[in-house]
Amino acid sequence: MQKTGSDITKEVFIGGVMNKKLVVVKLGTSVLTAGKLHLNKPRMVDIVRQCVELRESGYKVVIVSSGAVAAGRSQLPTPIGNSVSEKQMLAAIGQGQLIHQWQSLFGLYDVPVAQMLLTRADVEHRERYLTAKDTLTQILKHDVIPIFNENDAVATAEIKVGDNDNLSALVAILANAEKLILLTDQAGLFTADPRSNPDAELITQISEIDDSVKSLAGDSGTSLGTGGMATKLQAAQIAQRAGIETIIAKGSEANILVDVLNGEAPSTRVLKFDAPLEGRKKWLLSGPKSTGTIICDLGAVEALTCQGASLLAKGIVGVNGVFARGDLVSLSDSQGNVFAKGLSAFDNQELEQIKGLHSQDIAKQLGYVLSNVVIHRDDLVLLTS
Repeated sequence: MQKTGSDITKEVFIGGVMNKKLVVVKLGTSVLTAGKLHLNKPRMVDIVRQCVELRESGYKVVIVSSGAVAAGRSQLPTPIGNSVSEKQMLAAIGQGQLIHQWQSLFGLYDVPVAQMLLTRADVEHRERYLTAKDTLTQILKHDVIPIFNENDAVATAEIKVGDNDNLSALVAILANAEKLILLTDQAGLFTADPRSNPDAELITQISEIDDSVKSLAGDSGTSLGTGGMATKLQAAQIAQRAGIETIIAKGSEANILVDVLNGEAPSTRVLKFDAPLEGRKKWLLSGPKSTGTIICDLGAVEALTCQGASLLAKGIVGVNGVFARGDLVSLSDSQGNVFAKGLSAFDNQELEQIKGLHSQDIAKQLGYVLSNVVIHRDDLVLLTS
């Protein structure tokens, strides 16, 4: 049986544990513009009204807002192209306009807002991640609505999260949110493209995002944003592993935020995994990019996934990529299936020398001892349920 708003406890925890009534709302460009090139103020007004209603019912609300490029485009009299530098220019112009719109609209209800601009570098670096988390905690503690966006005006390919769907998942982890709501131009994930197939059926619940589910995502449905259903599933998978439920719903529907939380609107719910991760492992999941891959034998895979073990050199059969000590690496089985990632105590050249060896033989092979384990259990996060 689905919970209604009155069934959910109103207690909210700010800090290291799950915020029982904290929701992250991601607003795509197509939602904020109603499918046009510029921001749609009536749509934004209605979203603000719904967020205020959620606040009054006891929720904490965090917003991840696209739309900076669209806001910037509305400020220029001549059409602008779609090159990276032109989009960054539009984002630089529009970011101030976007937050001003949110500030003005929430101001109608005497609700203060705060802007937080992030790049991947802010979540990859542990200290910067914790600083952002502390800032967000204080914002929420003082009943301010934080509005996140990627810092597109300065972000390069190397430091971009890439799209606001994935950014919203990282923000949900940062906030220890209970739910992530992705508002888009579709009611959720369908069995086929509903725009071209009248027999397409809405998938109302997903327990695991496997290859068969991913194959249904298709391409981006609009030229306005950088995401599509595929990036929403990526975001949902990140959130799922961190113990956060994701809801994909149609942003143009009346009262959509309240209705999806009450289970009264068409949507796709991606269920959370039952065992949420602790803070450090959530950072590993959300922050650094993997820089290489360690290939494990069957015994190591079983020990890591079923027995809570650390990774030993004995269980390694191959090493791909270039990485340094302390870098985040992916772990795969011999068939190439990635099942975990973690921080390596050795660089790739050292691992090439010690793979397959017993721990007591590492010092003899290298001439020095760094660690008896390649990846300690505390520095490893599994990517399977």
